[in-house]
Amino acid sequence: MNILYCGDVVGRSGRTALLDALPGLKKDLALDLVVVCGENSAHGFGISTKICDEFLAAGIDVVTTGNHVWDQREILPYLDRQHRLIRPANFPPGTPGVGHVVVDLARGRKALVIQVMGRLFMDPLDCPFRAVDEVMTRYRLGATVQAVIVDIHAEATSEKMAMGHHCDGRVSLVVGSHSHVPTADARVLKGGSGYMSDAGMCGDYQSVIGMVPGPAVHRFTRKTPTDRLTPADGPGTVCGVFVQTDDRSGLALRCEPLRLGGDLAPAMPILS
Repeated sequence: MNILYCGDVVGRSGRTALLDALPGLKKDLALDLVVVCGENSAHGFGISTKICDEFLAAGIDVVTTGNHVWDQREILPYLDRQHRLIRPANFPPGTPGVGHVVVDLARGRKALVIQVMGRLFMDPLDCPFRAVDEVMTRYRLGATVQAVIVDIHAEATSEKMAMGHHCDGRVSLVVGSHSHVPTADARVLKGGSGYMSDAGMCGDYQSVIGMVPGPAVHRFTRKTPTDRLTPADGPGTVCGVFVQTDDRSGLALRCEPLRLGGDLAPAMPILS
């Protein structure tokens, strides 16, 4: 199975870059599953129902979120009826929406996507490791599902790496989101799971993590209030991670970064 995960989509620049590139990526990489973090797609803060519908109509299979999931209030009832938009599984019981979803793919295959949020330098939520384990008691890679993707939305690379090793051998990919900066550590772990500490963002990198630099710099240098942060609107870079899995085990055969367009050095997996 060929899987693409794309990192946090920030504003119109990120949405445009991703949606423009997606048809070509699906063809060139023969993609079976596309997962995207839509966390910042609505003008930098959360996701709207319209944007999520647009993502799903474009062929994105699952949209994940994170700490900004509640920023657009209209999304709360939507989360309860559209389960291909997921929020972190370690939010308290009774929170709108779901923290994991199984999607049906071509040739009778199924993929499980789980999202959790880290706790270091983040909101004090339930244990993300226990949340993943609880979901995984109901599924088995290579048997009940043919792929398992774990999106850990977290600040600390140590927490993300710990999740990678915790899940190694049980999932196809553990990938970090939230920091908006792609890391250089995409690889296959010893147990066979793909791993990348952060997939980066889809957005304008002439920015401060996707936002217009001026007000962000002012906040750091002057420590006084500024106007609301707004997304940078220059040409966007699509950032993500590509994983190819073994048909029988569901484990990763390769795990490579993807960077397309915009300002960053390009990286494009090549199918043999």
